[in-house]
Amino acid sequence: MAESAAKVTVEVAGRRLVVSNLDKVLYPDTETTKGEVLNYYARIAPVLLPHVALRPVTRVRFPHGTGGMSFFEKNLPSGAPSWLPRVTLTHSSDTITYPLITGVDTLTYLANLASLELHVPQWKVDDDDRPLPPDRLVIDLDPGPGAGLQQCSLVALRVRERLTGIGLSPVPVTSGSKGLQVYAVVPRTQSSDELSALAQQLAQELTEEFPDVVVWKMATALRPGKVFVDWSQNAAAKTTISPYSLRGKGAPFAATPRTWEELERGAAAPEGLTQVLADDVLDRVQRHGDLAAALLE
Repeated sequence: MAESAAKVTVEVAGRRLVVSNLDKVLYPDTETTKGEVLNYYARIAPVLLPHVALRPVTRVRFPHGTGGMSFFEKNLPSGAPSWLPRVTLTHSSDTITYPLITGVDTLTYLANLASLELHVPQWKVDDDDRPLPPDRLVIDLDPGPGAGLQQCSLVALRVRERLTGIGLSPVPVTSGSKGLQVYAVVPRTQSSDELSALAQQLAQELTEEFPDVVVWKMATALRPGKVFVDWSQNAAAKTTISPYSLRGKGAPFAATPRTWEELERGAAAPEGLTQVLADDVLDRVQRHGDLAAALLE
């Protein structure tokens, strides 16, 4: 009886799905339950889905909530239903079948498995399930010990100058974790390696110009008090957290598109920019729409 009582059949996008343990706490700091997580993903779906469309999705699952163990999952979950969209790709010697999130039904199915984090590459697949050249450039800003969003905001403003200088239109997204990403749409005329080289050059130039704030090398010993400009996230095998995805922290923070005015305030004062909780993300979308819509052009 207890087992069956823990399961509920719901209709999502015309599909009947079984969800379970809706009262289970997944975020201990706020006592946020799985039911509330499913509600967030259902409500945020209209703006989230376009950002993951046709991108193979790697998930981070937290089966016992964010206070317990977690694991990355690339392959389709065992027992995945036949209707769940998928794409099979070969990386070196590994062949992986990834889910594709095409609707709120897919999103609900994965979230019910406590797949809190959704990570995607900077490229899509075509109608024949072949990887396309990247359509996004990402500069990932990771603060080291003693640094935070204020320093990341300062560096992001410098990144914006350089990207706009080469004709791109950058969009900032606070990661829901420590730092932020700056994305920009690029034409599909360069490979992932070429975009990585471009991002690396930008990171090196910023380090040379602002050595007290920026570091481009990956060595952790160089990072205290500085922002690591992670250019390597443009590699074809790498992924970044999708805009609007939840993060596996003590509270339900989410990757949140921001305005450059917010980053300017964040650069001016330590309290000027903070990570955003899920409920506040929903409020922001209701007020402003998708602040990352430029990434879909």
